[in-house]
Amino acid sequence: MIEKVLIANRGEIALRIHRACREMGIKTVAVHSTADEDAMHVRLADESVCIGPPASADSYLNIPAIISAAEITGADAIHPGYGFLSESAKFAEIIEKHGIAFIGPTADHINLMGDKISAKEAVKKAGIPVVPGSPGAVREFKEAAKIAKKIGYPVIVKAASGGGGRGMKIVHNEEELEYAISSASREAAVSFGDDTVYLEKFLTTPRHIEIQVLADTHGNVVHLGERHCSLQRRHQKVLEESPSPALNSAGRDKIGEVCRKAVQSFGYRGAGTIEFLYEDGEFYFIEMNTRLQVEHPVTEMITGIDLVREQIRIADGLPLKFKQEDIKFSGHAIECRINAEDPFTFMPSPGQVKDYHTPGGLDVRVDSGLYSRYKIPPHYDSMIAKLIVHGKTRNECLMRLRRCLEEYVIDGIKTTIPLHQKLIHEDDFINGDYNIHWLEKYLDSLTAD
Repeated sequence: MIEKVLIANRGEIALRIHRACREMGIKTVAVHSTADEDAMHVRLADESVCIGPPASADSYLNIPAIISAAEITGADAIHPGYGFLSESAKFAEIIEKHGIAFIGPTADHINLMGDKISAKEAVKKAGIPVVPGSPGAVREFKEAAKIAKKIGYPVIVKAASGGGGRGMKIVHNEEELEYAISSASREAAVSFGDDTVYLEKFLTTPRHIEIQVLADTHGNVVHLGERHCSLQRRHQKVLEESPSPALNSAGRDKIGEVCRKAVQSFGYRGAGTIEFLYEDGEFYFIEMNTRLQVEHPVTEMITGIDLVREQIRIADGLPLKFKQEDIKFSGHAIECRINAEDPFTFMPSPGQVKDYHTPGGLDVRVDSGLYSRYKIPPHYDSMIAKLIVHGKTRNECLMRLRRCLEEYVIDGIKTTIPLHQKLIHEDDFINGDYNIHWLEKYLDSLTAD
């Protein structure tokens, strides 16, 4: 049985994991950089170990330091959270070679889904619909031009090992294609150490919808419905909701079952998310994330299932306690990502938090490691909190969210709360009529005004 978990992450997700462990009677070890010695999860954990200076490469990405911390403290499992080493097959493999449980999938599955080309081929064989595109990597312009002509412009050049919008170039005609391939390849090489790129049809007005799955080591797999993640800026999600305003129950059940069967055929272990573009009633596979998602709380709010607890139970070799027919979806949930940034220029705004007050009330949740007088370091991602609300209906959820955003006080720094306050009053959002390009156009209109 898992008795002590080392949390190989920081910020709100580290605190989220600590809370799940504490409720399960499991001890926690916090690892931290010198910049995070005052972080809330470090203050609350049973033990803490400093693993290096502020730079991520020297701390949160320092595998030897993390393994040493686990061995020194006697941790028998490691939870990677999201980001950092959460999708590093090397990290998962090294952990298990040291006799420590990795709270996540196998290294083989991380490798399979980490390469966008192999992932696309694997899910296609398993019956998941994919975006039309090149059958594999493209190297030569002539080859790419033939493929692009066949699938039709616009196309998008994507890095095989990519993520976060890096190594992606939209191409509207053949004259742009050669430069886009070389530019995306260079960017991919710098960002991911892999210059491999491929082509896909570029969908013009898609929505971003993802399916949450859980799989144990006994062959049991369930899907927990979908999340709608179309409010994005530069391919980074800003707000998520569940269920999607674009789907009905029949569509949800159909794509959910396709994903459940596919994951079962892989022999997958743990939590995973299959991401799609959705346009004109059709789903097109983007990627599978082999980790916990930032937006997992909206799924927890509508299902009542603690995803982190289930991750830990699965890593402990325990079977799921529920079957697909036991999963019930209740009401509507929305999550706002709160960043330490100017709400409209998006310039980072690290610094000391002065007054801090979180909203409360029925069906309100705030995931954050902030507290009054806490100094936000400038070295990491700018997301500092997540506000999640639930309602019996989408309208009730929206009204509750408006109230909560008015109550939320983070003084001393700039945050994106004012942006969320504007977004949720827009007619397109209220009507659920928005796609992945909507926010960029909306922000451009604000600048133009």
